[in-house]
Amino acid sequence: MDGSEPTWPEHRLQSLLGVGIRRLEPLAGGSFGIPYAAELDDGRTVFVKADRNGSFDHEAWGLRWLAEVDGGVRTPTVLAVGPGLLVLDRVESVTPSERAAAEFGRRLAITHRAAAPRFGRDVDSVIASESLPGGSTAATWVDFYREARLRPFLTRAVARGSIGDQDRRAVEQVIDDLHRLAGPEEQPGRLHGDLWSGNVLWNDHDATVIDPAAHGGHRETDLAMLALFGLPRLSTVLSAYQAEFPLAEGWQRRVALHQLFPLLVHAVIFGGGYGAQAGRAARMALAAVR
Repeated sequence: MDGSEPTWPEHRLQSLLGVGIRRLEPLAGGSFGIPYAAELDDGRTVFVKADRNGSFDHEAWGLRWLAEVDGGVRTPTVLAVGPGLLVLDRVESVTPSERAAAEFGRRLAITHRAAAPRFGRDVDSVIASESLPGGSTAATWVDFYREARLRPFLTRAVARGSIGDQDRRAVEQVIDDLHRLAGPEEQPGRLHGDLWSGNVLWNDHDATVIDPAAHGGHRETDLAMLALFGLPRLSTVLSAYQAEFPLAEGWQRRVALHQLFPLLVHAVIFGGGYGAQAGRAARMALAAVR
């Protein structure tokens, strides 16, 4: 620093890490929490996410839980977490190669195969700025997806005026018909939970995932989220995934079903056209099994 009295978040970061801060540089991005690169007095440069009134406990838990899987997806090391702050290894991203995409697909399959003790989590958590029901009492994925994902977020979208009546009715029909639409029953996989392309940081060899909403869920949900916002080299990722841990027959027909929840989340948070997109996804999911 320049010798002046540190202000928030510098003073809280110094206290959390027990080391001085030479420089704290804001970074681009960060819809939910302000990102910084922090140069420390011990020579390290780390990534910091800050929100004076926020908490990053769930994100830190998710990163550590995903990292437990030997050979699974890479995550940044959680260096510290405290009130309003999360400190991680800094990860740079490059343009993905075929090799990196294949390795990421293989590692993601290993993470999913490691499984989870239940669907959901045993506590409520968050996704972006929204509270996320734990759903741990669900006996099956259908129960979990219906009661802890689709129904509560449809209710919020309606309350915020983010989804029209016709699209609402389509989502309600999916909720009613979920047993018919869900495909073969699966055991809970260890999911990232918010695996859009912006949360995949590529390196020369594979990728590192960030910002999880981790929980036990259906592995097709993570894969559908990768497709929703256009992950580069997705076909290579999926081929490597299939080679490691093949998906159940008909998974392609269920992509829209698994994209419905993140579209409802976006409708709740951002409004705009996401409610209409959720309605289209619901109609596609219904049509896929007729």
